[in-house]
Amino acid sequence: MYNSFFENHSIKIVVSDFDGIFTDGKLTVYSDGRTSKVIDYKDIMAIANILKRGIKFAIISGEISSAIDEVQKKFPMIETFQNERKKIEVLKKLLEKYGLSPENAMYLGDDVNDIECLQYVKYPVTVNDAHSSVKEQSGIFITQRCGGNGAFREVTDYLL
Repeated sequence: MYNSFFENHSIKIVVSDFDGIFTDGKLTVYSDGRTSKVIDYKDIMAIANILKRGIKFAIISGEISSAIDEVQKKFPMIETFQNERKKIEVLKKLLEKYGLSPENAMYLGDDVNDIECLQYVKYPVTVNDAHSSVKEQSGIFITQRCGGNGAFREVTDYLL
């Protein structure tokens, strides 16, 4: 399955949701109101790997997260979009900005608010623990790993 999905790919940009892909989708809330999320460093290395190969990378999240800000600090060349309710509009503008088509794009998403983007690109990807309606999408690649546990790295290892 991996070989046929990634064989002779034309991917020039990878766009991803954040929570549920880079995190396990959980939010720890402390008694003083602070919150935290955990990101697997393998997934951070995967960003570095694709950028080294000249593939663009962006995050589109429906939430606002300091974890996304930290990723942006580490990789100032990536684009991040937070608190976006209409992710498909952001995705289309990104492709237009770089002169790319859906055939050049991979999108990773795990929940119902990602379905439009997943249907729009040639290379739709989701994680093993995604919502069932996402996993049922036609032509979607489903990782063996769950979100927040190296799933993004799994995908980029096959991509590269």
